[in-house]
Formats: sequence, structure tokens, C-alpha cells
Amino acid sequence: MKITNWFKPFEKISPEQRMIIGVSWIALVTGYWFISSAGSTHLFPTPGQVWDGFQSLYKEGLIVHVASSLSLCLQATFFSVIISLLLVYLSPLPALRPLAVTMSRLRYLPLTGITFYLAILVSNARTMQVGVLFIFMSLYFITSLLAVLKDIPEEEIDHARSLKCSRWEVLLEVVIKGRFDYVIDVLRQNLAITWMMLVTVESILVAAGGLGVLIKNSDKFMNHGRIVALQLVILLVGLLLDWLLRTLRKSVFRYSTF
Repeated sequence: MKITNWFKPFEKISPEQRMIIGVSWIALVTGYWFISSAGSTHLFPTPGQVWDGFQSLYKEGLIVHVASSLSLCLQATFFSVIISLLLVYLSPLPALRPLAVTMSRLRYLPLTGITFYLAILVSNARTMQVGVLFIFMSLYFITSLLAVLKDIPEEEIDHARSLKCSRWEVLLEVVIKGRFDYVIDVLRQNLAITWMMLVTVESILVAAGGLGVLIKNSDKFMNHGRIVALQLVILLVGLLLDWLLRTLRKSVFRYSTF
């Protein structure tokens, strides 16, 4: 094992070496955290303060709030996947393609504007939370899926036609079945954006709880130990969701090469 190889562009290293590099970075960041928070004046809370934050959050029902956030996120994701896939799979039809393209362009709308119009249409706050996340995720999900369709090689479509497939069979075999592993990966990427937006969306309905409500309350009382602890919880749950989707794609679609 040559350490100099770690600093060469495009160098291939073994899984053991990748693990050593990862552990080294974790040790460096942890060491810097301990050193930078050792003085009387420091920017970040000490590890002890973060640990105290974890304990107080657990006593206040951290697990229940995590479940509330996951429920909100999964509801929005379910509706987003159904509607987005329907729009994108019908986008090869010239009459319906402008609808998917227009939805993709709407991703530049600010979240405040979306919330304003939903407040007029929806009276239930929980439904409004799901609606905001659903719209926000769908716009980016549609954009990513349209890019996947655009990148399908023309040779695959011609090959399906050479096998006497009808146009609808080409859509089913090449676009829907042939690219479903890409759908899961696009979902994994967009779910990270949706999970990141929870803090903002959950402030709409404080009574429903959630990690966003806990962060808002902790910020109100300037409890930095709890804030960092909550950030770590959000990060770990997000990484768990990412790992689950990546594992699902690799186990179901073993032919997938990316």
C-alpha cells in the first residue's frame, strides 16, 4: 500500500484503502471538533453539550418526532412518484410532452409562492405540508426523469423496432422496464432534497411535531448542543434512506452498472 497513490488522479484503490481513508477523515474531523471547542470561546458546541442535547431530545420523544418526519416525507414521496412517473412516461406523446416540460420549468418557483396558493386551496395543515413537499419534489423528479429519457440511446429504440415491437411496446420495454433502475436512483437523489426541506415545511404545523419543529424550538432558546444533535440525527436518517434505496436498486436490478 503506497500512500502516494492516494494523491494521484483516477487511481484505483482497494476497498480496504477506501475504508482507511474514510476513517482517517472521520478522525481528523473529530479531532478538530474536540480541539476547536476546547477553549472558553468556540463556534461549535462541545461534544459533551451535543451528547446532553441527544439525551434531552430522547426524553422529549425524539423517536416519535423522527417517525412523524418520516411519515410526512414518505407520503409526499409516494404521491410524487406516482404522478411524476405518469407524466414522464406519457411525455413521448407529442400532445402531452408540453405538460411534463412545463412542470419541469416550474422548479424555479420559490417555496413561499407555492405555500401561499396551497393555503387558499387546502384548509388542513397536515395536507398542506404533504402538498408542499409533493409539489417541490415532483418538479425536480420530473426534470431528472426527463433527462433520463433524453439519454436513452436511439439504438435501443431501433433495436426494439427491429424486433417488430409496436410504439407502445417500445415505450413499455425500453423506457419503462429498461430504465426503472434509473428511476430508483433518481428517487434516491431527489429524496435527499425533500428530506432537507423538512425543517421548513414542518414549521407550517407545529402541533404535528417532527424534526423541523424540534430544531425551530431549539433555535428559539439558542440551545446549540440540541441543534447540532438534531442535525446529526437528520443526517443519519437521510444517509439510512439513501443506503436503503441504493441497496434496493443493486439487489433488484443486478444488471445495473452505475
